[in-house]
Formats: sequence, C-alpha cells, structure tokens
Amino acid sequence: MNDQTNKFNKKAEQIAFDEVHRAKIKFNIGQYDQAVLTGKQRYAHLELARQRAANVKHKTLSHLDKYLVEFETNFTANGGKLLWAKHAEEAVELIVKLLKAENIKKLVKSKSMTSEEVKLNENLEKAGIEAIETDLGEFIVQQAGEKPYHIVTPAMHKSKEDVADLYYEKFKTPADSTPEEITAYTRQLLRDEFQNAGAGITGANFLLADVGGIAVTENEGNAIMSMAFPKLHIVLVGIEKILPSIDDLDLFWPLLSTHGTGQPMTVYNSVITGPSAQTGGPQKMVVVVLDNGRSKLMARKRHRSALGCIRCGACLNVCPVYKNIGGYTYDTTYTGPIGAVITPHMQDMKSYKHLSFASSLCGQCTEVCPVKIPLHELLLLNRAEAVKEGWTLPSERFVMSTAARVLNSRSITDMAGSSTKNLVLKYFFSKSWGPRRKMPKLAKKSFSQLWKEKQ
Repeated sequence: MNDQTNKFNKKAEQIAFDEVHRAKIKFNIGQYDQAVLTGKQRYAHLELARQRAANVKHKTLSHLDKYLVEFETNFTANGGKLLWAKHAEEAVELIVKLLKAENIKKLVKSKSMTSEEVKLNENLEKAGIEAIETDLGEFIVQQAGEKPYHIVTPAMHKSKEDVADLYYEKFKTPADSTPEEITAYTRQLLRDEFQNAGAGITGANFLLADVGGIAVTENEGNAIMSMAFPKLHIVLVGIEKILPSIDDLDLFWPLLSTHGTGQPMTVYNSVITGPSAQTGGPQKMVVVVLDNGRSKLMARKRHRSALGCIRCGACLNVCPVYKNIGGYTYDTTYTGPIGAVITPHMQDMKSYKHLSFASSLCGQCTEVCPVKIPLHELLLLNRAEAVKEGWTLPSERFVMSTAARVLNSRSITDMAGSSTKNLVLKYFFSKSWGPRRKMPKLAKKSFSQLWKEKQ
C-alpha cells in the first residue's frame, strides 16, 4: 500500500466519524441541494440542454487542436499574448518571468482551481511575490492557511462561527461578527489591494475560439476587478476549457450556474478578448494555456469525456463518499467523483488508484452531470486499469481470486455449514470489514438450499 493510500485511509477514518465536521458539510450541501433543485425546475427540457452540452463538448474535444489554434489566432489578433505550458512547473516559471519583467511584487487573484493545481500561490511566495485571493471563500481559506475544500465553495467546511473566530484572530474584528459584517469588512480590505496591485491573475470558465476571448462567470465581481484594475492581466487555464463559439455561452452559462449554485445565471458574466489600455483597463493580457497531464487523458478515448467537465461541483454534492470523508481527504486539487476519475491519469495511477475504489458506484454523479460525463463507468474503467497494471496488493489479488472461485461454485459455497462460514468471516475478513462495523452473520441455510426445499 503506497503512502497516498495510507494517508487517504487514515484521514477518511478520522473525518468519517467526526460528527461536528459532518454536520457542517451536511448543512452546507443541503443548502445547495435545495437551491439546485429549484433551479433545475426552471428548465422546460433540462435533459435536452444536457445532451446539447455533451454534444458540443464531444465535438470540441474531438477537434481540440483546431479550436486551440483558432483561439490563439484570434486572441493574438486582439492584442493579447498566448503562452503554452506543458506542465505545472513550466506554467509557474512563465508566470513568475512575466511578473518579474514588470517588477511586480504584489498581485490579486480571483478564484482559480487551475492555479491551485500548479500550486501557484506558494511558488509565487518563494519568488518573493505576494498573491492575495479576492474571492471571499478563497480569501477565508488563504487566511486559515488552507486549500480550497470544494470546487465551487472553497470554505464549505467552515461554519459562520468558524469564520468569525478566524477573523477575530487575524484582524481583531468582533468575535461575534455576522456573515454580513465579515463580508463588508473583507470588501473594504480588498478595495486597496485591487487599486495597488501590479497584476491580476484569473482562471477562465471557457475559452472562446471564434472571438479569441475568455469567459468568466462569478457572483462577487472580484474577478472583474482583478482583470480591470492592474496593468497586467494573466489568465491560467487548461486546454480543455475551449468552446467553439461565443454563442455556446447561452447554453453553458445557465447550466453551470444552475448545477453549481441553483441560480438561473451568476451575477457577473464577462467576456474579455484582449488588453484595453485605452479604456483604463490592463495594458497587457497574457493567457497561459496549461496541459499538465490533460493530453494523457485525451489519448484515452473512453476517458476523454471527463475533460468536458465544467467544474460545477454537482457530482461532489451528491456523492455519499465525499459527504462522509470531505474534500481534504482526497489530498488532490480536484476532489469527489470527477477528481477520482481524472487524477490517476493526470498524475499517476500507482499513487492515486485508490480514489477510484473509494466509491459506492451509486451512479448519482452521472445522473447530475450537466454535460453527461459517465462518471461511474469511468471509475470502473480506472479500477480495471489499476488491476491490469498490477497496482493492487498481492493480498487483494488473493482475496478476489479466492472469492471468485468460491462464489462461482455452488458446491464449494454449500460445502461448509453456516457456523464454519461465520468463523471464516470473523477471523479472515473482519479486519478489512472495519473495526467500527459489525460483521453480519450468515443464515443457517443458503438461498440455494431454501430454494431446493421449496421446490
């Protein structure tokens, strides 16, 4: 068993039985569930919208090279600059080089999971550059010295009392501050940062090939200010975020907001096609397009659809495993079912194969995905691949082969009495069954025996 698997198992054991933590997650996800249920009811034909989105994503991923080149051509014609990064280290190197060329020591950032993927903040700190998160949830976890807990809601694991205590410790605000007071304080605090920052870094929900623009959707307006105030705007985005046309946004933006937060549309929706120094915006705009293992996933035809993910977080919110073990247990940037599918391929199967086995295969993730990614099927494919490549333990292989031989043979299954079988279960399987679970007792007669008696 590798180190990652050991860490995962220990953390899962700890969090799954932390009743306080689970109560917070249950409450916060419950709030989203109700809003999303209401949001979906606004659709006359939700299934049709999902199928259309899946078709667009399939078409785009099938011709990814064409659309990326089209985006580059149009974006550079708009006055922007595009850089290609093969892996995380190269992306960080390019961004640090851009910032040092402009002598920038402080920047503002809007919420970006891609920047978390390359560990941008800590690498900027090593280079002597301060990065300030401006999304409220990201700002909260940054002040707590933590990573985002959830794709959409970074501070989902914290109650309002937790945040009030954190602000009291960090900023000496009243210990009983309300969420409204905390939000107002943060807004005022960040105003100066926006005005004084030398650069702004954002992600992008989508790249638009036909206009050479990036599309960003948000609820707080901090991404707009991160793009508009500083003289340099840097976008870090994965190669899979491309859409053929700006016209596709009327399908994808509502699907993203409805499945993410239950809103018909998020509050601020922006399309930026290049620098706009003449209107008081940034003098320079650079898009860093990141691969970082995505091409490996693209090469697998059956897994390729996972790159269609629009990061709505819906699969996390319905996943019984995520709701029990939480986001930090995964120890990856992308958590929940989508993280379990893509991480073993974007990182390596040996270290992260356990994520695909940490699933109930209930299929709810597939049911709620707005772009119809067959997540539970891909989890099974990952499991099969891990076994085929030999990343399972000898003890696991022995147990599975023995179980298959016994369960495939009625004569062997009925050979011993129930007392013998119960002893085998107790002494050979109770440890893997778990110390907190009671080993079930087999009935005195098997179904086969009862069936023969009935006949």
